[in-house]
Amino acid sequence: MSRDFQVTFDAHDPGALSSFWRDALGYIHPGPPGVDLPADADPLAAWNEFLAGLGVPPEQRNSKSAIEDPDGRGARVFFQQVPEGKSAKNRVHLDIRAAPGLRGEDRMSALETECARLVALGATRIRRHDPEPPLSAGFIVMTDPEGNEFCLD
Repeated sequence: MSRDFQVTFDAHDPGALSSFWRDALGYIHPGPPGVDLPADADPLAAWNEFLAGLGVPPEQRNSKSAIEDPDGRGARVFFQQVPEGKSAKNRVHLDIRAAPGLRGEDRMSALETECARLVALGATRIRRHDPEPPLSAGFIVMTDPEGNEFCLD
């Protein structure tokens, strides 16, 4: 039997990092429990107000954040604040499937387009790996705003 799981990131700024990944993955920030948010509401602002109502001090309100797949298919992604910065290469990373089913130049063109979009959101491009058939269809290595590696695949 399979299990539900979430992916957890250690972060300096959980709110900012969750916002990057929300936009990168097409996810959403869920609202606080028991709070019905209008469609145009800012979920992060709603969380701030919710936590203030619980008496959480302002300096602790950005200690956690989460994003979810609006369609309920993908894993939940959780961000927790840690005091130390990133110090080494990730042992686990996300691959964003930006060109499923594409091959050759069509694939690499789609990956380059997505790379440009993510750079505009705050990611950094590290290197491009051109296709090397039969083992690799090509991919682009990037980092998120806090330096966590991920690949466009």
